[in-house]
Amino acid sequence: MEWIDSHCHFDSFVEEGTERAVLDRAVAAGLTLVVAIGGSPAANERTRSLAQTYPGLVVGTVGYDRDLANDPPSLASLAAQARLDGVVAIGETGLDYHYEPETAAAQKNLFQAQLELAAEARRPVVVHTRDADDDTVDLLRAYTRIWTGEADRPGVIHCFTGDYPFARRLLDLGFFISFSGILTFRNADQLRDAARRIPLDRILIETDAPYLAPVPFRGKPNEPAWVRQVAETLATVQGVALQTVSRKTTDNARYLFGVHKETCYE
Repeated sequence: MEWIDSHCHFDSFVEEGTERAVLDRAVAAGLTLVVAIGGSPAANERTRSLAQTYPGLVVGTVGYDRDLANDPPSLASLAAQARLDGVVAIGETGLDYHYEPETAAAQKNLFQAQLELAAEARRPVVVHTRDADDDTVDLLRAYTRIWTGEADRPGVIHCFTGDYPFARRLLDLGFFISFSGILTFRNADQLRDAARRIPLDRILIETDAPYLAPVPFRGKPNEPAWVRQVAETLATVQGVALQTVSRKTTDNARYLFGVHKETCYE
C-alpha cells in the first residue's frame, strides 16, 4: 500500500545532511511522497533544498507561522519563493490563540497577507488553527472569494483537532481536513467521531513529525514512516479497508498539492 505524509517538519528533528535515513525508513514503510513544511525563513530554505535533493519523494511548502506575527519577514521574498520548483503550497500559517491570545490581531494580519499571496500565486494554503474557529472561518471565507484555482482545493486544515460542526464549516469552504497521530490517542473520542463523519475523499493524513507520535510510539520523536498508524485508526473509525484509506488519502494529497507520482528516489 502507498502512503503520503502530508505534513512533516524536517527542520525540527533531522540534522541537515542526515535526512536520507529518515527517508529510507519512510520508503520502506510504503511512503511515496513527504510534504516538508516551512514556517520561517530558515525552514522555508530547508524545505526547498530537500525538494531539490529528493525530487519525486519530497515537495515543500513555504510560509510564515503565527509566532512571527509581531515581526514578520519579507512577504515579497515569500511571494518569490512560492513560484519556485518544488514548492507546492503556502504554509504553514494560521491562527493559534491558545498560548498567546494577545497577539490575535497581529496573527490575523499575517495570516490574511499569506492567504492573499496564496491566491495570487495559485498555491493552496496549509492552515494551522487552534482556539480560533470563528476568525479562521471568516478569513478563509474571504480567501475563497479571491482564490482562482479549483474550488475544491484551496487548502488543507492540518492536524485537525476540532469537532464535526467546525469541520463541516471548513468542508463547506472546499478545504481538505488532515488528521495526525492525535487520532490514535485514547482520549480523542470527539476527534474520531469527526473523522468518522467526514467524507474520505476530503481527508489527508500526516505525522506533523517530530511531534504527536501515534500510538504505539507515543513519547518518541515522530517520523514519516509512522503515518500508517494514523491510517489504520482512520480505517477503523470509517469502517473501510485499510487499502481504501491508502488509495483515497494518497489521491487526495496528490490532487491538493498538484503532484503526480514519480519514481526518482534511489
